[in-house]
Amino acid sequence: MPHPDVESYGQVNRDILKILGRPGKGWWALFALAAAGVGLFIGSWGIQMVRGIGVSGLNSPVGWGVYITTFVFWVGIAHSGTLISAILFLFRAPWRQSIYRAAEAMTVFAVMTAGLFPLIHVGRVWHAYWLIPYPNSRFLWPNFRSPLVWDVFAVTTYFTVSAVFFYLGTIPDLASARDKAVGFRKKLYTIISLGWQGTSREWHHFSKAYIYLAALATPLVLSVHSVVSWDFAMSIVPGWHATVFAPYFVAGAIFSGVAMVMTIVIPLRKVFRLEAYLTVKHFDAMAKLCLLTSMIVFYAYLTEFFMAWYSGEEVERTAFWNRAFGHYWWASWIMLTCNGLVPIMLWFKRVRYSISALFVISLFVNIGMWFERYVIIVVSLSHEYEPWAWGVYRPSVIEMGILIGSFAWFGFWFLLFTRILPPVAIAELKEVLPAPFRRKSGEGH
Repeated sequence: MPHPDVESYGQVNRDILKILGRPGKGWWALFALAAAGVGLFIGSWGIQMVRGIGVSGLNSPVGWGVYITTFVFWVGIAHSGTLISAILFLFRAPWRQSIYRAAEAMTVFAVMTAGLFPLIHVGRVWHAYWLIPYPNSRFLWPNFRSPLVWDVFAVTTYFTVSAVFFYLGTIPDLASARDKAVGFRKKLYTIISLGWQGTSREWHHFSKAYIYLAALATPLVLSVHSVVSWDFAMSIVPGWHATVFAPYFVAGAIFSGVAMVMTIVIPLRKVFRLEAYLTVKHFDAMAKLCLLTSMIVFYAYLTEFFMAWYSGEEVERTAFWNRAFGHYWWASWIMLTCNGLVPIMLWFKRVRYSISALFVISLFVNIGMWFERYVIIVVSLSHEYEPWAWGVYRPSVIEMGILIGSFAWFGFWFLLFTRILPPVAIAELKEVLPAPFRRKSGEGH
């Protein structure tokens, strides 16, 4: 549902492919900031590799901290992108066309970011290959009851499917870019567009392959993020051993992912002047989805507190009392405020139609979802069963440098993506235009 000012198919090509031209000062400023953040990331990780994992704040009993918190956060962001794209495609949502390309790209780069954290958390990254089950002469096999091994399977499987799904959807648009490009770019697009000519036979096979991958990706996302939730739920740690974790994590992934889509698409809309293609109706639809998943997540929070009280289990009650009023009360209330109270404003149409308000709300949601994982991990580990084993976890400067650097790493790849591939789907935008569309004489398709 593009804006009425879009007058022809040719205009769609020109407006979207113009993004691949020379970037403006805004893009270069963001890219320089992202590159500096990547430098901070590499420097912090390099110090840890040289000096050892001891430079982090990880201790006993909190053996998981900022690293695993951030890993679960990025996995959640990654799962939501393909899920949003695939489900909206299967249900033929008319507002999907303008946002799904950015959502799928977000998925690929978020998986690339998440995949770094098991390596970082291992400490001795040169031994990380021990996690991979492969035949070897030493007869060493990983422990399949270890969550780290589950995550290896989850991340690699999901990255493969998401990357194929993302690449397949770009092929028609790569052909459009090939026809307009010159020099090296033309050679590059000629190779990666796989000789696409737009014949009816090609479109037939493309449509079949795309719907099959969408149908495959939907249950895969649900299962993979459920596996990530079982990293916690399969243990007996207070606050973790709960059957609600799988649906709760999936809903949280969609919630955080929709918020992240808004966070990256709103600046994209402003910088590249895509107001005609990313209209307020698109953001209204995303805000409604964000509101729905917010209510599910907040209901899960309340369910956890109720079950801890209703169970009569003193250790569970103490764990959730500590969440609300213990040493980490501030993190818990940030989580509840950002994920449960701030999204209430999305009930109002005026807020949903305000782009600046949605951007601010999406930032709050991203902050709240990171703190949700922090609360789940740190609060539960710091107060388990034995009082003599209780401890306090304080993130180190190195950990915070890697955390900040991970967002820069994600932004670095996303900014490069906007320079190489069309960030808005050209071919699918044309599908929602009225046909036969009014076209000025002499304009190409």
